[in-house]
Amino acid sequence: MEGLPFTPLAGADDGGHLGPPPAALALLAPDGVVVGWSREAEALVGYSAAQVVGRRAADLLVPPHADRDGTEERRPDPRLDGTRSAVVDVRHRDGHTVRVAVTLRPLAPASGADPTGRAPSAVLMAAELDELRWWETRQAMLQGLVTQSPVTLTIYGPGARLLWANESSVRELGGDLTASLGRSMTELFPGDVLTTQHLEPPEDFVQRILDTGEPVIDVHFRGRAPSDPRREHVWSSSYFRLLDGRGEPVGVCEQSIDVTDHYRAQQRLALLAEAGARIGATLDPSGTAAELAETAVPRYADAVLVDVAAEVLEGEEPKPVTAGDLVRVADSEAEPARVGERVAYAPGSSQAESLAGGRTTAEAVAGTTRLYVPLIVRGTPWGLVTFVRGEASEPFDDGDRAVAEELASRTAVCIDNARRYRRERTSAFMLQSSLLPRSLPELSAVDAASRYLPADSHLGAGGDWFDVIPLSGARVGLVVGDVVGHGLGAAATMGRLRAMVRTLAELDLAPDELLARLNDQVARDASDQHAKGPDGSGAVGATCLYGTYDPASRTSTWAAAGHLPPAVVQPHGPVSLLRLPPGAPLGVGRLPYEGVDVALAAGSLVVLFTDGLVEARGQGVDVGLDRLAAVLGEQRGSSPDLLCAQIVAELAPEHVRDDATLLVVRTRALDARRVAAWELPSDPALVARARAMASEQLGRWGLDDLAFTTELVVSELVTNAIRHASGPIGLRLIRDRSLICEVSDSQHTSPHARYAGNDEEGGRGLFMVAQLTEHWGTRYMPTGKTIWAEQALPVG
Repeated sequence: MEGLPFTPLAGADDGGHLGPPPAALALLAPDGVVVGWSREAEALVGYSAAQVVGRRAADLLVPPHADRDGTEERRPDPRLDGTRSAVVDVRHRDGHTVRVAVTLRPLAPASGADPTGRAPSAVLMAAELDELRWWETRQAMLQGLVTQSPVTLTIYGPGARLLWANESSVRELGGDLTASLGRSMTELFPGDVLTTQHLEPPEDFVQRILDTGEPVIDVHFRGRAPSDPRREHVWSSSYFRLLDGRGEPVGVCEQSIDVTDHYRAQQRLALLAEAGARIGATLDPSGTAAELAETAVPRYADAVLVDVAAEVLEGEEPKPVTAGDLVRVADSEAEPARVGERVAYAPGSSQAESLAGGRTTAEAVAGTTRLYVPLIVRGTPWGLVTFVRGEASEPFDDGDRAVAEELASRTAVCIDNARRYRRERTSAFMLQSSLLPRSLPELSAVDAASRYLPADSHLGAGGDWFDVIPLSGARVGLVVGDVVGHGLGAAATMGRLRAMVRTLAELDLAPDELLARLNDQVARDASDQHAKGPDGSGAVGATCLYGTYDPASRTSTWAAAGHLPPAVVQPHGPVSLLRLPPGAPLGVGRLPYEGVDVALAAGSLVVLFTDGLVEARGQGVDVGLDRLAAVLGEQRGSSPDLLCAQIVAELAPEHVRDDATLLVVRTRALDARRVAAWELPSDPALVARARAMASEQLGRWGLDDLAFTTELVVSELVTNAIRHASGPIGLRLIRDRSLICEVSDSQHTSPHARYAGNDEEGGRGLFMVAQLTEHWGTRYMPTGKTIWAEQALPVG
């Protein structure tokens, strides 16, 4: 252990010393008589010098014994010429035999030589043979630790200065122990970083171990060894105090194992685990590429570039991509402005070869090393990922290549999922947009404006809808609805529900009856969808609000199926929500719906909306309703379109969690100059009077050109009412965008037009009405029914 400036490390009395066993010395005269005897010899065989000196050395040897063949073993002759070593059996004073290794060596002639001129011999009895062999074994073990052990053993003194190192440690230090002795641990490994919680400087914890004797186990260091400065290593080190034979501390032993490969394997697994949780969270091809770059930089690479086929960004499945038809979707090196640019790699370049062969290629470029890994989807390259390491980083090895390919594989799958989602989401939005009203009709009953806000989440298009439906008698139907769920199924279901509502509304059904019939239809569709399997498009859980408004009477009727009620602002009145029975969502119950009549003065605001507008993230619906009321209270004089913009700006300034629909209407009224109404007794004689009153009113309106047709219509409708009903009859003319004639009675029977036979005197009335007018129909009320007919106004 050359270079170690202290004594052997074990105690002198425990048999654990590191040096060889103490040598025993005997001096023999030429005739074999013992003339000198050391204390070590006395300790070895038990005889004192007084008991041995003067006796022949041969007397101390064990007598010979016979071999199996009967011959007698020859007693070793201690009077041997020249230097000679042998193993002999010596009888111990207590009777047992001690086998020792001896060396006989003639001494130089001196004045004490006998008359024959032969010099005396010295017998060096090194040790008991077993002890000697154990010492030799220990020496070999210690020599192995010094020269053969892969574990680095280093001894530091105060100040963490190097005192000694085995050959493994010396190689790590650069191969020159002399140049390293006396230098501190920090000087030897200046770039090391502690990777465990022992954050104190090395000199401090070495001194602490010297002072306290408490070992430090499994401290991890990360840095670069002098012998391999380009590659970063990780060591697992443990430290314990060394004591000399007197029990005094003489240094701290460090034993270290290079765990770089194990550490890197753990880091790679951790990176892949993080990538699995992080990549693909956005369901957007560009976002997925950015997630890959954020995951890999700087833990795995210094920079990451991701290029994909242009068709992928449009939601289409690309053909086999070429190196000249790519779009940069992620670039951790450059400004964000470069993302979205077209990228073209020259034919024959490493990138082009990687894409063409669908395999990973490596390249050294301007002091960097690069890995080009294709994004493979169903066996076809869709793009390319470039991993870059700078000059100060280690080149990519085989393990790094495997990690890069796994990262690229996961990214490719997620980009494909994002592409599929984008395609479906785009299709759903296109379908939804095509099913929603492209524009609102211009009506005399209301001035209306609307907004549709798609969700900002990955759920895709939703099932919210709205509609403004012209009804008979210049009335209007107002509706909003919300289908539970998102995607193509929700959008398709929304379109079906909107169509059903329009169809039922054109039957002039009251809101509560309309919702009841809609609920029955949705329940049947849901049952059919359940029978078809999970890929159906049932609308279980849809909600709906439907109301009608009559500008002539300034009355409205409302009913809700699990939907939030509308907000109403009467002129000079407060903002309030209509109190409506909530009703069950469509398709989940068969309870009856209730209609509520509400008088609305001209100029009233009515705001219909879905819950996505008022459900603020992390807050209840009440908070959103309060904010809506505040906007309506402050901006009640604004136009419906401006109000829509202000409501969206306040309640959904950026994005909404769910899709949302907003419909704002301001009511109008038809004054007496545009409406004429009479109540007639049920008397056939008054039919002519009814025709005359209608003709006079048309003259006041300047519609004499319509007088003949109108008289025929009034005559037929009033006659049918007198014939088939009882009680008073109502006659009303409305001059709106068309001329509307209405006749009301107390019966609920539904008339119908039919072809009368040649021999029939009657039955042609409604058929004539249908031929003479543009539209006609019947609507029902609790008090009876109304038959109406519309004629186009003269042009000019």
